[in-house]
Amino acid sequence: MSGAAVPVPVPWPLPMAPSDRSWLAPQAPAHALALPAHCYVGAMAAQRYRDMVLARGWQLLARTSQLVRSGDHVTGDLAGVPLVLLRDEAGGLRALHNVCRHRGGPLVRCSGSGLRVLSCQYHGWTYALDGVLRGAPDMAGVPGFDPAAVRLPAARLAVWQGLVFGCLDESAPPFEAVVAGIDARLGGLDLARHVFHRRVAYDVDCDWKLYVDNYLEGYHVPKVHPGLNALLDYRSYTTTLARWHSLQFSPLESTPDLYGAGEALYYFLYPNTMLNILPGRLQTNRVLPAGEGRCRVEFDYAYAPGAWDAARIEADLAFSDAVQAEDAAICAEVQRGLQSGSYQPGRLNPAREQGVHHFHELLREAYRSVLHPGQG
Repeated sequence: MSGAAVPVPVPWPLPMAPSDRSWLAPQAPAHALALPAHCYVGAMAAQRYRDMVLARGWQLLARTSQLVRSGDHVTGDLAGVPLVLLRDEAGGLRALHNVCRHRGGPLVRCSGSGLRVLSCQYHGWTYALDGVLRGAPDMAGVPGFDPAAVRLPAARLAVWQGLVFGCLDESAPPFEAVVAGIDARLGGLDLARHVFHRRVAYDVDCDWKLYVDNYLEGYHVPKVHPGLNALLDYRSYTTTLARWHSLQFSPLESTPDLYGAGEALYYFLYPNTMLNILPGRLQTNRVLPAGEGRCRVEFDYAYAPGAWDAARIEADLAFSDAVQAEDAAICAEVQRGLQSGSYQPGRLNPAREQGVHHFHELLREAYRSVLHPGQG
């Protein structure tokens, strides 16, 4: 994706041993291969992409409706780093590392409200809501120890459309670049007005990147999702690419007791956030690694006030659950295929897998930036 790199056709098929770095070269869409299997398999791949991608990108962490008053707080995790998001006494929003600076104990164990201090559950060191150490039992008079000099690290934060995003990397692009152009496409739609209804989580037997791959194309919809395919117009299904996000669009036609008529907008925000926008309904997905060859996907459902009754919401949940079960099953089978030793990267479909190619190019770029800093 670097402006200095010129995509070139890549021979096909091509052996892809882990020591072979030819797969890292930028690939033109018309000639692109999928990523090699070693990108999805093994503990080394899980650690590598956590450090290279998830620790360097913007991720969805919470909703602003969870952090309204001083002391409201949400615990979470960002690329393996425990965080506590909170609203401080001055009304500011912070994402502090939930790790005591003494010996690594937890400060907050669950989400809630009314938080006044952060107190380590191990030895009782206490921090103000701005992250500055205020008390350390039995440390008075210790030579050279200044509590005011001890401060919890903080992640970068961004608030957009009622959603809170965080990033650990100071060199990552500004969040505004990630979502550039989306507000204009939404045409004034205020997603923050949607009222949270429920979270549903799924444990899927596949690498998190494989799950993202599957999300990023409608190519599989006619084969894997017959019910969803009946609601979408496959012939009019399009993908639009931006620097850090992509949009899949289709006209939507269903009965009034489900989604009605309108448009389906499926946004992917690199590296692991999805926004599924249907008339009067927002569904956000967070795709989180859960160990080697596994991921956890959190679905949060929110609805425009007065737009959906209880029966329609339950129909939406049931329909979405069926689609997710279909995705989980096929992704698990693909993961087994990648782990089998049989797979060699195949050609991507230039007309139907633009989103997958876009994601793969961003992953290649991230990998190259580690191997060759400054060259992209």
